[in-house]
Amino acid sequence: MQTTDYKITELFCVIDDFCKHFEAENGGKLLLGDDTTKRRRRKASLSDSESMTILLYFHFGTFRNFKHYYLFFIKGTFKSYFPDAVSYNRFVELESRVFFPLMFFLNLRAFGRCTGITFVDSTMIPVCHNLRRYANKAFKGIATWR
Repeated sequence: MQTTDYKITELFCVIDDFCKHFEAENGGKLLLGDDTTKRRRRKASLSDSESMTILLYFHFGTFRNFKHYYLFFIKGTFKSYFPDAVSYNRFVELESRVFFPLMFFLNLRAFGRCTGITFVDSTMIPVCHNLRRYANKAFKGIATWR
């Protein structure tokens, strides 16, 4: 077992435990859209915890884009971990299902605690050239120039 195998297994276990607890607590009570519209919620072959694991593990790697990561790493190298992986287009459609649980998980487990000390970078960023500084309507009053 390699280090990456251990990491993805550990990450999946933590996320799966969270998803089980999240579903038990909420039980489909979340109102995330218009209730009057009937929507088809087809069962996906990829579980929510697997989708969240794939999305989070992307940030551990050195991949530049998600499509390359999904097609060559998840469907290639990690095929044994995700044997029921859907196509890339279907996965992009399924991402919206796990958005709220993923943000809730990140808020509970991934963000650090605020210590009361916050650093803000107030460096001016030049957004336009000197010749166009008065014509800039989007950043009127706050635009700096070179």
